[in-house]
Amino acid sequence: MDRPGGIVADRLAAPLFSRLWPSVAVYWLVTAAISLLIFLPRSTDYIGRDNDDVMRLVEVRDLLAGQNWFDLMQYRLGLAEGTLMHWSRLVDLPIAGLIKLFSLFLEPLQAEAVAATLWPFLLMPFLLFPLGLACRRLGGASAMHVGLGLGAIFIFTCVRFSPGALDHHNVQLVLSMWIAAMLVDPQKRVSSYGAAAFACALAIAVGAETVPLVAIACVIVALQWLWHGEAFARPARAFGLSLTLSISAFFFLTVPPRSYGMVTCDNLSFGFYTLSALGGTALFLVASLPRTPPRAGRLMLVAITGCLILLAAVLVAPACLGDPLGSLDPMLVELWLKAVSEARPFLTEMAAEPGVAGGFYAVGFFAIVICLCRSLRGEAVEIHIILAALVGVSWGVALVQVRGAFFANMLSILPLSLLIADLRQRAAARPKHIGLALGYIGTVLASVPIIWAFGGVIVINGWRDGFDVSALSQPGEPDASGAETGECGSAADMASLNKLDTGVVAAPSNSGADILRWTPHRVLSAPYHRNQKGMLTELHIGLAQPAEAEAFLRGAGVTIVAFCETDPQTRSLIRLKADGFYAGLARGAVPGYLQPVGEIRNGGFQFYRVLPAGG
Repeated sequence: MDRPGGIVADRLAAPLFSRLWPSVAVYWLVTAAISLLIFLPRSTDYIGRDNDDVMRLVEVRDLLAGQNWFDLMQYRLGLAEGTLMHWSRLVDLPIAGLIKLFSLFLEPLQAEAVAATLWPFLLMPFLLFPLGLACRRLGGASAMHVGLGLGAIFIFTCVRFSPGALDHHNVQLVLSMWIAAMLVDPQKRVSSYGAAAFACALAIAVGAETVPLVAIACVIVALQWLWHGEAFARPARAFGLSLTLSISAFFFLTVPPRSYGMVTCDNLSFGFYTLSALGGTALFLVASLPRTPPRAGRLMLVAITGCLILLAAVLVAPACLGDPLGSLDPMLVELWLKAVSEARPFLTEMAAEPGVAGGFYAVGFFAIVICLCRSLRGEAVEIHIILAALVGVSWGVALVQVRGAFFANMLSILPLSLLIADLRQRAAARPKHIGLALGYIGTVLASVPIIWAFGGVIVINGWRDGFDVSALSQPGEPDASGAETGECGSAADMASLNKLDTGVVAAPSNSGADILRWTPHRVLSAPYHRNQKGMLTELHIGLAQPAEAEAFLRGAGVTIVAFCETDPQTRSLIRLKADGFYAGLARGAVPGYLQPVGEIRNGGFQFYRVLPAGG
């Protein structure tokens, strides 16, 4: 017999439990609160640990100081002409707006700190909402809560959503989830496909890292029209029209008129705009035919369209069909890029960090296998094929550069949530079946990247080291610079540098962004591929013999040398050239054209003033 009021109470509670927004709000607030409690007490800075977080702040400051919306030149980076950055103002704008808002009643640094802390937290619900929506549409309230739970774990263990994370990768992760969630709408709503195309266009405008995912999304929609024909014409038209209009809006909103005809492969430019708009328009036109052709005719139209887009890519942006970093100088590839941990390929990552490699690759591979197996068994075939394609392209990118693991791990939540919800239902129906219970528990554990990293560390390093949180190094979150563990750049270092006359600083590239942030100086080098000239000059200075180094210093207008013996790249240069400039400074052999500034210290920067020629 039911308890008094039990049925009524259950009816009132069930809708709230199954609603999307209340559930998203609860998971968001709990995740944000735990992140604040865990990370803020250990933080030594209000900006994230990544160089990109610091550089984003520098760009936002420039925008707030009056630099033109279309002017992405970083005038204090590189040689005299500066460095044209490739990041989007679309990410600068909301961060600048938050700082401006909090500046109304806080000091500038306090306003920056509050804005930098809140920004990643404000992005969390925009990731959780499409995740929960997709899971609820596909598997009901049970799958929704499984997805939101896995999403909360992903956010908590992903440094891109930690306080102070200003880098644009968190925005890209949010947009990627919107793309996936909208494409797996079982009812194929027009609004879902229009939203997916808008997210695709915005993702390209934010950064070129998502181009492979966007390309696969476009292929998926084209193939859906090929297969379903007239039944899918309206969603296909919505996707094509939305993509064309959105990419056009973002192109003219962010690209200066003088650069309309310029093709670059690392941001939204004429090349990506042309291909996106052409593809969207073609899809809209073929899906708008007065009479939908039979499947063979649709196959021919899709093939012709694909060939035309490929031909346009060859004619308009041939360089973008290969490695976007293929134009890097071989010296930079050897001395910089190979040390960038987030750019490591699979085999290099396995050799460098075999313990945590599972955190990058295991969950994505598991999700792909599950999608293929379930589709072969006839379980939501189309949905699982779409998810396999989206996770697969991200996992494929991760094989080339481990940074793709961020997206593969996140997108894997969708198919794995459906599987876990199904297994949970089966285990509940047969509570005495040990195999079902173990399968359910094992699948849950196998769906969490940090579990794989934790287990890998235990296997490789032993049980005791498995509990060393630092050894896990945020699975799926390799450092952008490749070596951010040098001991230089402290507050004392920056205070000493600020006492010197404003000039040009030659420092390790890993310290460049911090010098731009904390001082008014121009810095020769920072770890950005568009600053090749500045980075190469700094490397040549470190490797050259003292007399040759003087020529490089004076040619670049350097007035201050910031020497950091503990910087990993500097140590590499010292090992490569025992009679080089940096090796001499490490031995205490100071050339006559340098004047030491301050005391000789153990650790931290040692500053040298470059004396006038003949001085």
